[in-house]
Amino acid sequence: MSVARLRRDTPERAGLDPRELRALTAEFRALTTGQRPWCAGAVVVAGRGPVIAVEEAAGWAVRYRAYDEVTDTGVELPPGERVAATTDTPFDLASLTKLFTSFAAVQQLERGTLGIDARVAAFLPDFTAADAYGLTVRQLLTHTTGLRPELPLYDLPGPAGRLAALRTEEPVHEPGGEYRYSDLNMLLLQHVLERVTRRRLDHIIHEGITRPLGMTATGFGPRPTAAATEDQRRPWAKLDRGMLRGVTHDENAYALGGVAGHAGLFSTARDLAVFCRMLLGGGSYGPARVLGADHVELMLGLGLGFAVDRPWFMGELAGPAAAGHTGFTGTSLVLDRDSDTFLVLLANTVHPRRRPPDSAPRAALATRLKRAVRER
Repeated sequence: MSVARLRRDTPERAGLDPRELRALTAEFRALTTGQRPWCAGAVVVAGRGPVIAVEEAAGWAVRYRAYDEVTDTGVELPPGERVAATTDTPFDLASLTKLFTSFAAVQQLERGTLGIDARVAAFLPDFTAADAYGLTVRQLLTHTTGLRPELPLYDLPGPAGRLAALRTEEPVHEPGGEYRYSDLNMLLLQHVLERVTRRRLDHIIHEGITRPLGMTATGFGPRPTAAATEDQRRPWAKLDRGMLRGVTHDENAYALGGVAGHAGLFSTARDLAVFCRMLLGGGSYGPARVLGADHVELMLGLGLGFAVDRPWFMGELAGPAAAGHTGFTGTSLVLDRDSDTFLVLLANTVHPRRRPPDSAPRAALATRLKRAVRER
């Protein structure tokens, strides 16, 4: 089934209240202003059905040349050297990468090359800890393996040492129990996918997702025109790399060569809107079908890689039909199947350095979109 491609049109054509969307736009623009803005630069896309009703950029893709730890402020570039954010600016997606890794796994479920309750060791017999604890594909996708949130692979010597650590890393909680978010789940899933398909993750995502959907701005780095992220130095960071632009912010993804199951992708807000529209369209976009509607429902309904019903970043849009994710660099997306709406927010909140996470702006914009929905 062909699903209508996205087009820019008026809020009224989308069945959205223009007053609420004007408020959404004003609140979005304010995120990049003031003495300590939420982010240096950002792009937002919001819509319903095939209509993009809001597409705005604000602030700077590159504003600072460094972070001054003495004054706790960014050292600004001269005005002529700054780079304004535009709607075409790519951003480091950080953990939004997990959605693509998870989607690629569900594609393999549909093809029958993976089973949702298959043991990881059936594909990775050399991963001794996964074998010993009976970890399953479902547990990886739902963050119920009991693995700790992350492993300092960036401190380990060479690819062999990092792989050995992943192979032997044991859960710290009982597998199959409660939800415990972990980057390691997506790293193990990456190895499963690469073993099953005999291709690297970047090729899997390109051939199975981004190329057929026409998401030409989405891919792993380097991306020289991307928004800058952090002046990455210890002690606030885990490595000393200086001001980053176009290379993955995540230290483990960097240590793994920039292609990782949990982080490393770059994209634009418009490309991610296509991804949202495809999911809302049951796995199709335009003439391309990348997943069947029943497997899209399985993915979103069970929260396979997606967070479901999370008010802390979805605001009033949260509910059983809402799914999405956030990224450490300031990225997020949320879609709601009941209202056929989507919201993509890309920002560089870690420019010039990371701060304690604050998802209040994400929730506020999602609430505006929810309040904008009119009955059809």
